[in-house]
Amino acid sequence: MCATGSFGWETVAVARHEMLKDLFSLDPLTPAIGAVVKGVDLRMPGRELCDALRQALLRWKVLFFYDNAITAAEQADLARQFGELETHPVVPHVPGLPEVSVIIHDRDSRGNQNMWHSDVTWRPEPSWGSILRAVEVPAVGGDTLFADMGAAYDGLPAALKARIDGRHAVHEMGYLKAIMRNQGMSRKEVDETVRKFPPFEHPMVRTHPETGRKTLFVNAVFTRRIVGMEPAQSSTLLNELFARAAVPEYQCRFRWRRNAIAFWDNRATQHYAVSDYWPERRHMERVSIVGDRPY
Repeated sequence: MCATGSFGWETVAVARHEMLKDLFSLDPLTPAIGAVVKGVDLRMPGRELCDALRQALLRWKVLFFYDNAITAAEQADLARQFGELETHPVVPHVPGLPEVSVIIHDRDSRGNQNMWHSDVTWRPEPSWGSILRAVEVPAVGGDTLFADMGAAYDGLPAALKARIDGRHAVHEMGYLKAIMRNQGMSRKEVDETVRKFPPFEHPMVRTHPETGRKTLFVNAVFTRRIVGMEPAQSSTLLNELFARAAVPEYQCRFRWRRNAIAFWDNRATQHYAVSDYWPERRHMERVSIVGDRPY
């Protein structure tokens, strides 16, 4: 966890940034979130480079790379430098590489990730990070937006912070039922998958385990209700909190091109895949890194 007091996280981040200059350059997209990394070859991710990228990620929450023509296997090898890899129980994967999820939308399959969310928060230990690679992209459109949920928490009125600090909310994978049915799974298979991953309670405000920063940890896709609150009250409050990800001052927007890569900190962000490119084809491959239990 970061130092506190007068030598806090921002001071540490500035010092670390000075140390990273010799390894690559950073082109920030906004003051709060998102930076394009230049001058690295992700096919050869040595320990020094990976440590430096991790420090940059803690500051910028999401890093972007252009023109890195790595394979799915190399993508998985890169992610392993940062931790154990997840396998997704629903999303299809690259043959022989269960850790590499394949997300394809085209004329027969409209994009359906166009809601603000953090990945797999229905897990007891949601992923801490994901690396997404563009295999094929539309001529225009299909951008991804990212929101800094630490900034979203900081921007809440003090009275609203007091209402949610220390409270928990229930997360569940129900949204994925439609995807499972569209893949041809029977009702019994869908129900069995859902049983393997029962609803789980997480704090509404989590503390980032590496920076110590408080982040808003509810999302419109997987968060269903607030523990110990009447349903109508819970729904009203959650909708108010969900809307904080949509504040432009907390966001950056990335325009994809082939062989571009995004690496984001799932503990600190939410993302939104813009589905404006139908009927064109968008083929992405993602690897996610096992996280810790939010607190």
